[in-house]
Amino acid sequence: QVQLVESGGGLVQTGGSLRLSCVASGRTFTNYAMGWFRQAPGKEREFVAAISRNRDMTSYEDSVKGRFGISRDNAKSTVYLQMNSLKPEDTAVYYCAATDRVNPYYPPRREAEFPSWGQGTQVTVSS
Repeated sequence: QVQLVESGGGLVQTGGSLRLSCVASGRTFTNYAMGWFRQAPGKEREFVAAISRNRDMTSYEDSVKGRFGISRDNAKSTVYLQMNSLKPEDTAVYYCAATDRVNPYYPPRREAEFPSWGQGTQVTVSS
């Protein structure tokens, strides 16, 4: 399986921005659709954003639309999550996920579609 390592988390004030990065290794990056999920304390892990293998298609959870942006740099085997206008309710551990089990144009949203996961990076938004 592909190995994933997230970075870029931290503490930020309400309204601030962060950019998360996830570097993939061990497999051909362009074979993978990529996703970001998050898990807040006491809650289940939830979908945040995904990008298709060919970069043409993206998908977002409703609460982050217009504030977050997912992108990928295939030359660097990296997927990014740009997070703007952060809110306290965005506080969570953010996980990067990868799957090579979907067609090139599909940005998967379901946790079960992703067999590979990173260890997560903490994002804390203070009020």
